[in-house]
This record gives sequence, C-alpha cells and structure tokens, in this order.
Amino acid sequence: MSPRILAVVLGIELTATALFAASSEKTLDVYWMDVEGGASTLIVTPEGGSILIDAGNPGERDAGRIHHVAAEVAGLKKIDTLFVTHFHSDHVGGVVELAKLMPIGVLYDRGIPEHTPDSLADEAQFNRLMTPYREMKVDQRAVIEPGWELQRRRATDSMVPSLSLRCLAVGQQFTKTSVAATTNDICGESKPRSADATDNINSVVLMLAFGPFHMYLGGDLSWNLEAKLVCPSNLVGHVDVYQADHHGFNDASNPVLVHTLDPTVAVISNGPQKGGQADIFKTLQSTPDFRAVYEIHRNLQRGNPTNAPDEYIANLTATNDGNYIKLSVAPDGKNYTVSIPANGHKRTYQTKLAN
Repeated sequence: MSPRILAVVLGIELTATALFAASSEKTLDVYWMDVEGGASTLIVTPEGGSILIDAGNPGERDAGRIHHVAAEVAGLKKIDTLFVTHFHSDHVGGVVELAKLMPIGVLYDRGIPEHTPDSLADEAQFNRLMTPYREMKVDQRAVIEPGWELQRRRATDSMVPSLSLRCLAVGQQFTKTSVAATTNDICGESKPRSADATDNINSVVLMLAFGPFHMYLGGDLSWNLEAKLVCPSNLVGHVDVYQADHHGFNDASNPVLVHTLDPTVAVISNGPQKGGQADIFKTLQSTPDFRAVYEIHRNLQRGNPTNAPDEYIANLTATNDGNYIKLSVAPDGKNYTVSIPANGHKRTYQTKLAN
C-alpha cells in the first residue's frame, strides 16, 4: 500500500474513532432539514461527531439551512463525514456551497461518473454540477462499497450501546452478508415495474444502529432495487424508523420493502409540490407496527393530496419557513423522541428490540 493511500485509510479510521468514542450520557440526534423537496439528513453522535447524508439543492438557501442546523442548533464546527447517496442535484447540489460555510472531513460517494448516469439527462448540465464538486476542498475522499461500516469501538462501560452505520447497497450492488439475512416469506408480494433509467437505482443505502434502535436511509432507491434488498433474502431486518425513499413518490416505497422493514415511524423529505404521494401512506398504514408519519412539508399539490395530521408536518405552507424535524434516541437506545421545534410537537416511541 502506498504511503498516500495508507494516510487516507488511517485518516478515515481516525475519523471513525472520533465519531464513535464512548459515552453513556447523551442522546443520538438526527435532523431532517427543509431543503424544499431535496434531501439532507444530519446525524450527531452522543460524543458530538457528525454525519451528513446529502446536502439538498444547489445555491445558498439549502446550504445555509444545513449550516444553521449543524452549527447553531447542534453546535457543530465541522461535518466529520458526508455521504452523497447519488448524483442528482437535489441531493448533491448543496455540497459545494456547504463546504464554503464549514469544513468537511471525509466525503464518501460511489465514485463520480464520467458522464451523466441518467439516460435522458443533459450532459452539459451534469458537468456544470460535477466540475465544482470535483474541485471543492474536503479533507479526504473515499469510494463507498456494499458492506462498508463505521463502527464504534466497544466501550468498557457495559451501559453504552453499540453504534454503527453500515452500507447495504450502492451502485446496484448489495452486501453479501448480513446478520439479518434470512428467507423472506412475503416476497410473493413483490410486483416488478418497468426499469428505472435514472441515477436513483445507484443510491447508497445505509443502516444506522444504536443499540436496539435501527433506522433505514435509502436515498432515492427505486421500486425494483428496493425489492432486491429484501428478496429472496432479507438483508435489512426490522427497523424503528424509515426515511422514505425518493421523497415519498409512488415509484418507491415498494410494499415488500416497507412491510419487511415494518417501521414504527416514517419521515418523508418532501416539498410542497414534490413527493409525499398517496401510495406511501397506504403502504405505511398497512404495515403492522406503523404508528406515525412525519413530513417536512404539507403536500399542496393539486387534487386531494394525502397528508399526515398538521402537528406531524414541519412546514404547513408554501413559504420558505425552513423548519426541521428532529429525532433523539435515548442514551440506552430503548426509546426515541420525534419533535418539531417550530410547532412544539414531541412524541416518544419505544424501540422494537428494547426488551
């Protein structure tokens, strides 16, 4: 191994250690920022380490909102680790502007494609998006692969729960092994659709675990690839929280995936005119352990859109309020609280595997 590659590997390992040093007193916090129909999820470990998954749309607005939550609400001075799930502008677009506002440690993606991964997309527009992304300053860059994992070293304090973030899939490739890999009896529900010709199929799929608490984050993974996560073998297992794939559009949240995950809570990173469509509500409501869905925005699309009750929605109007949703997992991982600071909503749920 060359000295340069060794230095990068060691740097990534040191970052992981900083993220997952032991603590038994603080919560694990997750923030869903309002990036107007894009996606950006911030994870703050009990020790103050930070993981950002996607950074919304191009321009100053979304990067500014992410910076506000990260720096002013969560008290961070740096994004330790940033994941780009795929190369659509509503996920990768804000990264360059964010890097101007605060330092970024390790940047993970699947490797920047030479050409647009969307069959009908504009090559020139893709290059305009990717050129500053290639050139921007971060501490390190790394390519993520299925099975990759950040894991906290086991603490001497037996009360401290384990903490890990694991890649289940990326670039249409899936992890070969999983503690949850079992035959899935509900695969008969799977109904394939026409192939997706967009970069959504290449999304990074992550599983966050904090003791008994589990949360799924799948970027914009679409219908047929969702099924491959759980059929014929279940590589995922049950979760407590499901971040809805592809903003809650009808081309994602395949029932065979959602019913296998069997989440208690779902969070939809939608916009007033984007995502949060009726099918995801039907699928969630038919899931045995489901209790609540939270939306970044009230769906204001024409017709008779489906929505969660108002208190479960961070932004009720089409104005640029920028309200976020927060989730805090108890220090022992046995329960978690979802809140919307802007309206005072707060509700606590028990973790599935708490007992």
